[in-house]
Amino acid sequence: MNYSTKIGKPTPLGASIRDGGVNFSLFSPFSTRVQLLLFKDIEDTDPIVIELTLRNKSYYYWHVFVEGIGANQIYGFRVDGSNKSNRRRFDFSKVLVDPYAKAVVGKHSRRMASQYGKDNIDCCYKSAVINSEFDWQDCEQVQKPTRKLIIYEMHVGAFTKNKNSGLSDKLCGTYRGLIEKIPYLKELGVTGVELLPVYTFDEQDAPSGKTNFWGYSPVNFFSPHANYSSESEPQEIVNEFKEMVRELHRNNIEVILDVVYNHTAETGEDGPMYNFKGLVNSAYYILDENGKYLDYTGCGNTMNTNHSVVRRMIQDSLGYWVREMKIDGFRFDLASVLSRDESGTPFKNPPILWAIDSHPELVDAQIIAEPWDATGLNLTYNFPGDRWLIWNGQFRDLVRTFTKGDQGKVPEFAMRNAGGKGTMLGRSMEFSPERNLYFVTCHDGFTLNDLVSYNEKHNQENGESNRDGSNDNYSWNWGEEGETSNEEIEKLRLKQIKNMLVCLFSSHGIPMILMGDEVRRTQKGNNNAYCQDNETSWFDWSLIDKNRDLFEFVKKIILFRRASHIFHYVGYFDTEYSYDTPFVSYHGVELGKPDFSYYSHSIAIEMCYPKKKEHIFLIFNFYYQKLQFELPSGDWEIVVSTDERVKEGKIVKKKLQVPEQAIIVLNKKKTE
Repeated sequence: MNYSTKIGKPTPLGASIRDGGVNFSLFSPFSTRVQLLLFKDIEDTDPIVIELTLRNKSYYYWHVFVEGIGANQIYGFRVDGSNKSNRRRFDFSKVLVDPYAKAVVGKHSRRMASQYGKDNIDCCYKSAVINSEFDWQDCEQVQKPTRKLIIYEMHVGAFTKNKNSGLSDKLCGTYRGLIEKIPYLKELGVTGVELLPVYTFDEQDAPSGKTNFWGYSPVNFFSPHANYSSESEPQEIVNEFKEMVRELHRNNIEVILDVVYNHTAETGEDGPMYNFKGLVNSAYYILDENGKYLDYTGCGNTMNTNHSVVRRMIQDSLGYWVREMKIDGFRFDLASVLSRDESGTPFKNPPILWAIDSHPELVDAQIIAEPWDATGLNLTYNFPGDRWLIWNGQFRDLVRTFTKGDQGKVPEFAMRNAGGKGTMLGRSMEFSPERNLYFVTCHDGFTLNDLVSYNEKHNQENGESNRDGSNDNYSWNWGEEGETSNEEIEKLRLKQIKNMLVCLFSSHGIPMILMGDEVRRTQKGNNNAYCQDNETSWFDWSLIDKNRDLFEFVKKIILFRRASHIFHYVGYFDTEYSYDTPFVSYHGVELGKPDFSYYSHSIAIEMCYPKKKEHIFLIFNFYYQKLQFELPSGDWEIVVSTDERVKEGKIVKKKLQVPEQAIIVLNKKKTE
């Protein structure tokens, strides 16, 4: 079949449906030859080839308009040029993915894509043309105030892939599978989900015999991962993703994407060629003077995010996901990498970070930074503007160490519980508490159950001789490594899980809980399960009934937080009486006498918001013995207890005896 073509236009980039056909535009300034390949279907290996000429090139851009095609058209490119410069890597034998493709499909071979000069048309990624038509049924972005966010970090596939999810084989591990489980998220009470990467990623970027399951190996920044769809047609893959977003929004749950703009699946010199390397290697990657990839990500390459074209691609990608996919926010993986210039040196005012901060289509979106990179750069409180939420690793480590009884933790815990004023790396600037994203566990590390069950990581199944994963976990197994039949150890572990959850949800920041922590999901001590597409990573739905007590406990503390104006307040608490704003007071076993000494293991924190008639008293006792605490005047109801010896619902006055390793939350009874 022959197609009629016209010269086409350089804008917009990618494949755009127009009256009578599709316009294709590709950025590749140094190439001397470009072919557009049009495939009949995903399996086709004998495509129609359209040779572009210099008439189809406008400065940096190659473009062509093809008549008579539309949505679901499968396509790819071959690109050639001179490799005399050590910064170029053209390989005409490779079928390349369009960086702006809205869908990427097809079975590929990472091995073939890594062999220079070897034609990969028999087993390659293919791009697809997509239209934007979709019935959103008036379900737009949720756009909650940031202060009301309660985030559930989850993996789309792992959430429903287990057979005991109760779903059909077709729906297990898919976007529609997640839709079926929205009632569970609603019951739990979370108000936002943060999805591990859903952009098309290379599942083969893993040790031999393993699968890159987490998705931190991107191939394209505009297309939803096809293997999370229950459908095979490109347009239906995209529409299924939109269905998931629509139904989460219908249930008032925000959708935040974990996005990876710091590196790609093409890795280093010996890595595969999927698109960027073969288009303009020196624009997309940070290279040294010899053309070697500089690696600030631990993944073999670093994207040159402040190059003008790459910077625009990132902005276009983010705008697309907000505009067309109705996404509510983004969590930027290794966000400090985005501050580096073309030589790897951090900018004082990184253009891409400012561009994200000021992007008009992101004005209502949550933007969240993982503030470090793989080589030690940590911007934390140096992100531009005043809207970036920051993953707070210090809070994570503090809660772990404070609750297991480490020395010298009380002063910092008291401060971070109230939002963190005065500790910003020695700086005097204020940093709004709602910019702190607090968590105790996340995908990267132990689950909450494993944090109290293992002293050491157990990553042998990853195939890297247990070298991978962090060695600094601040965990404690409470007497036995791994699973135990010892009832006393089990009671201590459960109490410790509850303790850490209360520390999280009673703190003045944005809380995030890891998928499955509410039912004690375990990875058997694996703290880096990125390559485990099996029951190690999957949500075990039988745990809901097995650990119903913990599940109900988490529901209760989330509900308590959601109902409180104190935790939704924007800004720091006062330290003296204030009617209009919450104020905080610190106490020890005696009122007004907090023990901030090095050997202290307990603190009582009083939070009061007279204007909203709220008064809360939090007691944290991680001393090895029970302690008796004085209470402020009035009647106090025990609303949360992590120790079964202290009963919730009880009204107490004047004093309360708190068991060792326990947290008690009291709410002052209102008087008429």
